[in-house]
Amino acid sequence: MVMDIRLVRIDDRLIHGQVATVWTKTMKINRILVVSDEVAKDTLRKTLLKHAAPPGGTANVITIEKMIAIYQDPQFDVFKAMLLFTNPHDVKRVVEGGVKFNSVNIGGMSFSTGKRMITNAVAVNAQDVEDFNYLNEQGIELEIRKVASDNKIYMIDLLKKENML
Repeated sequence: MVMDIRLVRIDDRLIHGQVATVWTKTMKINRILVVSDEVAKDTLRKTLLKHAAPPGGTANVITIEKMIAIYQDPQFDVFKAMLLFTNPHDVKRVVEGGVKFNSVNIGGMSFSTGKRMITNAVAVNAQDVEDFNYLNEQGIELEIRKVASDNKIYMIDLLKKENML
């Protein structure tokens, strides 16, 4: 047995109202794992995120290495997990480490210098495009949706339309 990963999501806001309520209920999730070396080093952010978990759920902040290590550990196969990432590069790293899942939901990636807005909530740079392309080549569906009820927009189709791939 391996961990039951119900949702993999990239959202640089991490745990917020929509994630905590809608996604956890829709996907019947009992454990939110924020997978980020950067966030794992930030004590204040870690504490805030643990307290942001919805009632009946638990949130943990772990490093990429830790996620790879616990994925096949039978003691964690009781998790009905949502993996939350801040960027596609960290997702690529866990995939390279042997963590398996079929799709990635992209919720929000903030604009910053060097990034280009491709939807009203998603901005990407060359590294992001490269990482999304890698994930796509692994057969992982990449879909943009803020909330479960939104229509899926396929990241690769959008990147092609924007002449970024």
